[in-house]
Amino acid sequence: MMGTLSYLVFFVTVASLFAIATLGLNLQWGFSGQFNAGVVGFMAIGAYTYAALTAPAQHEHVGGLDWPVIAALVAAMAVTALVALAIGLVTIRLRTDYLALATFGIAAAINHLALNLEGITGGGRGIAGIAKPFADLPPLWFGLAFLALAAGALLAVYLLLERLVRSPWGRALRAVREDEVAAAALGKDVDRMRLTAFVIGAAPMGLSGALYAAFIGYVSPYDFLAILTFQIWAMLIVGGSGNNAGAVLGSFVVWALWSLSGIVVVLIVPTKLQVQGGAIQAILIGLLLVAMLIFRPRGLMGERLHSSPLLRDDAAVRH
Repeated sequence: MMGTLSYLVFFVTVASLFAIATLGLNLQWGFSGQFNAGVVGFMAIGAYTYAALTAPAQHEHVGGLDWPVIAALVAAMAVTALVALAIGLVTIRLRTDYLALATFGIAAAINHLALNLEGITGGGRGIAGIAKPFADLPPLWFGLAFLALAAGALLAVYLLLERLVRSPWGRALRAVREDEVAAAALGKDVDRMRLTAFVIGAAPMGLSGALYAAFIGYVSPYDFLAILTFQIWAMLIVGGSGNNAGAVLGSFVVWALWSLSGIVVVLIVPTKLQVQGGAIQAILIGLLLVAMLIFRPRGLMGERLHSSPLLRDDAAVRH
């Protein structure tokens, strides 16, 4: 019983961390139409920033700053947003597949930097001893306390982004997504709006990576491979882009399928073939994506035109 509870806590915690990153991607793609194929790069920046600020000093990497956990999480978001700003200024005029190629290349470059800048990142050995909030608690209570932290962060990001996309700026952003020429003709600064959405969307990705580092207490370049970007995109597509609630739902559904498929691989697949377990999991997620695109192209929850009474925009209030 305790083992099952511990696993459920772990499952919901990790799904919540994924959901935070998926919400950031939803702002970039679902509301502004920017194809970011480098999600994992921004998560890595957040994780390494948090690690550098909280890990003890070691000869393999910088550290020993002893920042408080909350301050380090905020700093991770800020650094990620600054890096996104620098990237966005260079790539803002790129569209669809060109932007995807650029961001994918940037994420690969970030991974290679993490692997080779041993004096900063610890290289392939990674960084251990990262500050874990609630580390003094027994394992189950640590899991429950961290779940509360992750869920609180997810709720805060959800409410902030939901309020943002229901604001006049959010409506203008959707107009830019649908027809940039028409939006520009109406006086909207298309490039500035796209850049703003890109930077704001990157911040939750950095927070997700930082929380992951705080949860595990360790980070290495091998935690941030391209497959993670595929997972985040799958979560958004399955849940429904352009819908923040759908992004959260999709994160839990895809992570559940990924986790259950891992269990099935262990129980059913012959031992000699279990080394291909990751490939089997990716195939299952791919099949789910194909099925969703055929039968529910808008995802489990399509884009909503009106928000809840608590979060409805000014136009809804006037009506």
